[in-house]
Amino acid sequence: MAVPPLESPAVRITSPQGKWILLTTVLGSSMALLDSTVVNVALPRIGRDLDADLAALQWTVNAYLVTLAGLILLGGALGDRFGRRKIFVIGVVWFAAASLLCGLAPGAGVLVAARALQGAGGALLTPGSLSLIQASFHPDDRAKAVGLWSGFGGVGAAVGPFLGGWLVDGPGWRWVFLLNVPLALLCAPVAVRHVPESSDGRRHGRFDVLGATLGALALALVTYALIEARNGSFVVAVSAVAGVAAGVAFVIVEKRRPDPMMPLDVFASRQFTAVNLVTLCVYAAFGGFFFLTALQLQVVAGYSALGAGTALLPTTVLMLLFSARSGDLAQRIGPRVPLTVGPLLCAAGMLLMLRVGPDASYAADVLPAVLVMGAGMVSLVAPLTATVLASVETERAGLASGINNAAARAAGLVAVAALPLLAGMGPEAYRSAEQFDAAFRRAMPWCAGVLVLGAGVACATVRRPGPRCRRPECRTHGWVTAPPLESSRGE
Repeated sequence: MAVPPLESPAVRITSPQGKWILLTTVLGSSMALLDSTVVNVALPRIGRDLDADLAALQWTVNAYLVTLAGLILLGGALGDRFGRRKIFVIGVVWFAAASLLCGLAPGAGVLVAARALQGAGGALLTPGSLSLIQASFHPDDRAKAVGLWSGFGGVGAAVGPFLGGWLVDGPGWRWVFLLNVPLALLCAPVAVRHVPESSDGRRHGRFDVLGATLGALALALVTYALIEARNGSFVVAVSAVAGVAAGVAFVIVEKRRPDPMMPLDVFASRQFTAVNLVTLCVYAAFGGFFFLTALQLQVVAGYSALGAGTALLPTTVLMLLFSARSGDLAQRIGPRVPLTVGPLLCAAGMLLMLRVGPDASYAADVLPAVLVMGAGMVSLVAPLTATVLASVETERAGLASGINNAAARAAGLVAVAALPLLAGMGPEAYRSAEQFDAAFRRAMPWCAGVLVLGAGVACATVRRPGPRCRRPECRTHGWVTAPPLESSRGE
């Protein structure tokens, strides 16, 4: 039975309860965030230890993204209906159990299945993290609480690749997943003891389970077809057709349902549609870039896992330090220029990565590319999030952000599936420095081209929104794999 809505949240940020709420929400979001930033660094070692080919490594990344992207909107709706704390705690426990299975996986098949389960847990806990803050804290303290949540999340994103590399080189890649278990053992009891329950009493109607199923099925089938396309089998062709059919069915179901998971009328806003097209381009390029670059640095340049993770750290640090200023600038001049210039800078950074080959120098070859890439991300990520939220009515901000977040993750998983195919990367390419280097040099121009396309869309279609977005989560964050997720609770 749903818990009555919390009418007047009164928890103050300076109180012991307020500090406990911040701790558990930061820990919960950090579990999912760390997992998305450290797994790429571990891929070469996973492939070697489990004797896995490139397709298995692609699925190690994408199995998580398929269920997360397909179910994240449903996860937010479940929290609104049955209680945000309850669904958050279930998500934390689910995520930890799946992480344990990942850490103990005896082979690639079990690891991929466990990663899919992990994504489902992430879909339950990720929307709830920020929702709990906004539903619990006194209105006067909410902005500061969200700012702290964003800031600590950025620190977690910055530490993630370093920590992941250290674990892979030290105790082993399995600890990348096993680390989530003690975090969950701390997070879940604190949430149960200190976080007040809340729900949205206005939410009625049936859950769009069919829509969520069709969406996830479409992503999974299309991803399978792209990853296995080089085999050219009848099963691959059937999967591609079935994936497209599931996508069409998803659109039809969402159009006809009285309570759809993704109301299509939200796309009546041209600004919202335009910014989501930019999101698809930007995060597709990011997904492919971070997946391949972590392998390039280790397989070709000879970096350790720790060295590869640390090499990309400046992008996150730059976002953490300067995203607020970028958001302020976009409020003054409008989002069109940042959303045009940012992708172009990121494209330049990716092309500079072509200088990274055998025995590459970090200072001369890697760092310039990473700094240009980071400058581009600083320019575009905060304005993109703010523009998404400002393009719809305030009461639909959570829905808009959820769709934008799901679109970013879906774009990333399609890129990870398609880019090796486009670059002519064979199933054993990551075992050969020469083969992988050649394929990497074919892949980066594809990523840069998608970013140039996104810049063109932004320049042609994005305009200054009417009401300015003042939400602090639009301004301060360190996410590199997806936009920040706004609460589904309208304020």
